[in-house]
Amino acid sequence: MPPDLFALCVGIAIGLLLAWVYVLIWKARYTATIREDAVQRSQAVTVGKVHEQVVPYLPEFRYNPKDARFLGTPVDLVVFDGLADGQLRRIVFLEVKTGASDLTNRERQVRDVVEAREVEWAELRVARR
Repeated sequence: MPPDLFALCVGIAIGLLLAWVYVLIWKARYTATIREDAVQRSQAVTVGKVHEQVVPYLPEFRYNPKDARFLGTPVDLVVFDGLADGQLRRIVFLEVKTGASDLTNRERQVRDVVEAREVEWAELRVARR
């Protein structure tokens, strides 16, 4: 094998080896970043779900906790304002948000329908057997 061809092959082999090592290092860093981001998002969701459950008992909750009913989705709480006192004043659909989180598309749809007053009462009577 001519020396120039041998040097070329060695150069290519070294280049491929360095590229492979670089890819492995990049992959390890990228994987760690993705995992850390996933853990942070999971923790944020968990904190939000816990907060939704306890918010009626926090000082900033301006309704009687006895009037609040947890739904979870598509809205967090329905508050029957005044019901515990025997004088229902209004019904409030309440979405609890923590941090910089925004309404989801489904939550925005519920908000828009409520604000458009497209809400009604219905009864379903089930026959006894």
